[in-house]
Amino acid sequence: MKETAEQQTTGDDILEHVFVARQPIFDTKMKVWGYELLYRHAAGASEALIADGDMATSNVIADGVTLGRTGLSQGEKTLVNFPMQLLLDGFGFALPPDNCIIEILETVEPTPEILAALKKLKHAGYTLALDDFVGQPEHAPFLELADIIKVDVLGTPPGELAGMAARLGGGKRLLLAEKVEDAAMHQKALGLGFSLFQGYFFQKPELVKGRKMSSSEMSKVKLLKELADEDFDPGKVSRIIETDLSLSYRLLRYINSASFGREEAIDSIRQAIMVLGQRNLSKWLQAVLMSDLNPTPKGRELVIMSVRRAKFLELLGKILRQPPARPDALFVLGLFSMLDSVLGIPMDEVLKDLPLTPALAEALSGERNKAHELLSLAQDLERADWTAVGSVLQGLQLPANTASKLHADAQRFTGELMREVCVLPQPGKRH
Repeated sequence: MKETAEQQTTGDDILEHVFVARQPIFDTKMKVWGYELLYRHAAGASEALIADGDMATSNVIADGVTLGRTGLSQGEKTLVNFPMQLLLDGFGFALPPDNCIIEILETVEPTPEILAALKKLKHAGYTLALDDFVGQPEHAPFLELADIIKVDVLGTPPGELAGMAARLGGGKRLLLAEKVEDAAMHQKALGLGFSLFQGYFFQKPELVKGRKMSSSEMSKVKLLKELADEDFDPGKVSRIIETDLSLSYRLLRYINSASFGREEAIDSIRQAIMVLGQRNLSKWLQAVLMSDLNPTPKGRELVIMSVRRAKFLELLGKILRQPPARPDALFVLGLFSMLDSVLGIPMDEVLKDLPLTPALAEALSGERNKAHELLSLAQDLERADWTAVGSVLQGLQLPANTASKLHADAQRFTGELMREVCVLPQPGKRH
């Protein structure tokens, strides 16, 4: 009997065919408060995800949230975009209200039916956020219901921003400044009373004049490069870990975490290394060294993005007919692509003493070559620039569904890897 398309599509299939971009949201202390999840169905990466309100779309949202929350703590929130029809159809109830926030898109009109649907969600314990607010009078009815107002600080006239913040602030309502493009705008929004911040400002290096890499930083960066070599010496890596208390602690914590599902505890470094294997050990240690270069919450988020890029590019390199470099080298490309932001040093300075192939060095410097094209694809996915994603995939002759699966695999890999990477031993506590 011939199966129908509906019968052939499983929950796992849907999950693998969804692009999920995660944009971090920071609080006033630059700690990650949560993420906005942006979706596109891989079959039409440059088109809107929500074509209609059928059950398949509901599954996409539910499964996409599961994927997008990989590696997050219970307290970190996720904002999910909802257009009009999904709100009317009650699709918001498919998500857990304790950590998922319903975000009302700017295209939604406050009709009586929409307002009634939003009131039902609030009554059920859901938090509501109003997206892209720039003072539109027609959205005034939403202000009474929204718990979070996302103000487009780039689209709001500078002279009106202070007055808008004063009018909207107060009470339990949170003000979120979105499209914060640089550190100066972040400081301005902070002074105006905004408590949450979203934008590309955290990715851009806040350069300190005259700053250079310390010898400790340089040694870590060079070790990162050495670990990426297919012929690296596992004995050397073992000795490095065994003589470093922090690395030993984190490795044992990682190998004994729930991700591995082991019944018997592993209590020796050599055993942990044997269980992980050479390649997995190198990936784990690269992530640890990256996190140590900038141990701040902002730095941790940059490392998460770097590792996700790295894994995605490595997976791409394994399936492309003519990749511009070995998969391991493409992993390094992604991993090093945000070193300027992690270190607060121009990329040219970072690359000066780093032994990389000309193709990778050129791609990291912004010169357009085949390696840079793959790096741009990873960046476009993070920015949810679905038109650009579709264009690059077409040039690579790579099916969107295939790229979606690789992206999902990279997301899961990063969540599992980073869960324990940034954990440090606390004085006076025993584990």
